[in-house]
Amino acid sequence: MPQNVQSPSLARCCGSLAGLVTGAVRPRQPDQRFLRSLTDAGLPDASVTVSVTALRQKPRSVPTAFIVEGRRHPRQVRNGLASFVVTHPEATFIVDPSVCIDAGTRAVAQLPAFLRMAVRPSDDIIPTTTALAELSLGPGDLDFALPTHAHWDHVCGLLDLPGLPVHLHRKERDWVMDGPVAPVGGVRDSLIGRPTVDYDLDGPPLLTFTGSHDLFGDGSVVLVDLAGHTPGSVGVLLNTAGGWVLLAGDAAWHTYQIDDIRQKASYPGGIADEDRTETFRTLHRLHAVRDIVTVVPTHDHDAVRTLPSRVGH
Repeated sequence: MPQNVQSPSLARCCGSLAGLVTGAVRPRQPDQRFLRSLTDAGLPDASVTVSVTALRQKPRSVPTAFIVEGRRHPRQVRNGLASFVVTHPEATFIVDPSVCIDAGTRAVAQLPAFLRMAVRPSDDIIPTTTALAELSLGPGDLDFALPTHAHWDHVCGLLDLPGLPVHLHRKERDWVMDGPVAPVGGVRDSLIGRPTVDYDLDGPPLLTFTGSHDLFGDGSVVLVDLAGHTPGSVGVLLNTAGGWVLLAGDAAWHTYQIDDIRQKASYPGGIADEDRTETFRTLHRLHAVRDIVTVVPTHDHDAVRTLPSRVGH
């Protein structure tokens, strides 16, 4: 039975729609003072490299105006639900297991109706387990899952991977699991009863990010603080043979946001982002490092395709 979810207030819904029009004409401007205040704490001292492969997924074209506030060109961008397999000498794991079989009824149906209209996946979307099988990978070949955050489109693939342990930021776990109902966008079915390894971002600052967690202790896979979209959102910083890659989850929906420092369009971004101000500050942090690491937003299909190791269209 689907878990109950918190519905956005009528005022928030109306404000989101009104903000779509306002933001198209007068988008939120970058905070140049905050940008100048950012300091670069440097990259991890990594002793090994890892490989990262994007699972095959079918994108859909969506109006840019619904993704990047105030941007009119191009008229449309390709939006996808990416998942990534990372291979480390000690483990193989999946980042953002995004799509379960029959996601429309098993996950999206749990969302408020106002949000379901914007995020319902297309009929030809590829379930995570199907994409894994195309790489000759089954559940037994994975050691754990690592969601960047606990929204439905980053965890519902776990429904088809029973028993697979999950590494989850403790702040994110508390956000999605505490209280009588799940927060907007969050789902619990994928996590309930599953082995979970909690972690904290209690490591040193890296690049422009205030906290970190070295997953293997060798600097090759480090989680960094990308709070805002959800309270415990993280990025996955990977040392690959082709250079540093940052899987940025939904801190941005598209690279245009990072390049231009433009927040998500108010609908549906005003509902999907838990803290719009903190999300905007995180965009500044990503903008400042975009020439140092390859930043890959989960939903930017074309950015996903730039990964040096990839499978898919």
